[in-house]
Amino acid sequence: MSQTAIEKIRGDVEEVLKDSAQLLAPLKGEKILITGGTGFVGTWLVETLAALNDQLGYGVKIQLLAKHASQLKARAPHLAGRKDVSLVDKDVKDIIEIDGDITYVIHAAANPDNRLHASDPLRVMGVVSKGTESALAAASRLSGLKKFMNISSGLIYGPQPLALEALPETYSGGPDCASIMSVYAESKRFAETLCAVHRNQYKMPVVTARPFAFIGPYQLLDKPWAVNNFINDALRGGPINILGDEKTVRSYMYPSDMAFWLLRILAAGESGRAYNVGSPCGVTLKELADKIASNFTPQPEVTLASKSFKPQHRSRFVPDVKEAETALGLKIKVGIDEAVKKTLLWHKAADKV
Repeated sequence: MSQTAIEKIRGDVEEVLKDSAQLLAPLKGEKILITGGTGFVGTWLVETLAALNDQLGYGVKIQLLAKHASQLKARAPHLAGRKDVSLVDKDVKDIIEIDGDITYVIHAAANPDNRLHASDPLRVMGVVSKGTESALAAASRLSGLKKFMNISSGLIYGPQPLALEALPETYSGGPDCASIMSVYAESKRFAETLCAVHRNQYKMPVVTARPFAFIGPYQLLDKPWAVNNFINDALRGGPINILGDEKTVRSYMYPSDMAFWLLRILAAGESGRAYNVGSPCGVTLKELADKIASNFTPQPEVTLASKSFKPQHRSRFVPDVKEAETALGLKIKVGIDEAVKKTLLWHKAADKV
């Protein structure tokens, strides 16, 4: 990654922290363990914590646990080489104990790639269910634990009714448990139940975050999501191909907002509560493709799939975030147009190594 790309990320983090860093004050001087800490979510959390340490002297110690944690040295060497960051190469399912001075745990180990859900569903279920159980068991032995945050998923709600504007945390839907493509969502539902059991039986302070969809740096363009495909198409000169229903609605949060929201939930979220993490501003796939195309000269063509090519399946996936806004004082600082622009600039800079 180029130095310019690194500087763009730091600038994004500092922009979100401006006038809001005090909301993360409870994390000063703490030691935080992040399982799955070298993935998309974990890397952005480290970027934000590193900025708090560098700019405001928060003195947070960060431990990243992942099956191949050392890969961070190639992906983000500016983070892996920091004195306040330590790496632990371990499968989350094999955790027996963790450092006794850890005060916060963020459990983010899981793979949301639906190609893996279809090709190796047992592995997906094992990582989520057994990994969560191991992480909870190890955290329960920490005498100084202040909060365990489980990173769940907005997918636990199941299909969003098209007539429902946004999904609140109280929505009681669910995925189709007979579908192989529900293994991730069902595993996350089970993981939330495990957390509830540990909170009730062992009095553990557990809070849950339910992420929705994101757009931004560190998100690999080979992931099987529309926004990644659109960006990849545009960077290659187009056309931008919409393979599904162009009126399908999604919302996208920029990861600097995402990381700040997660850390705020960790710092001040109420034990036993769940908080949606995402943008409440929905866009259709056609609108999203057009927004991406508008950042290029000449603009790449946006093409729609023939209905004979693929059955049209319209869906909606937008969170209601009033709980995070009212209870935790959170808000979106990076809108979708700026998020698209920032993401494209980063990918262009990242390639210039």
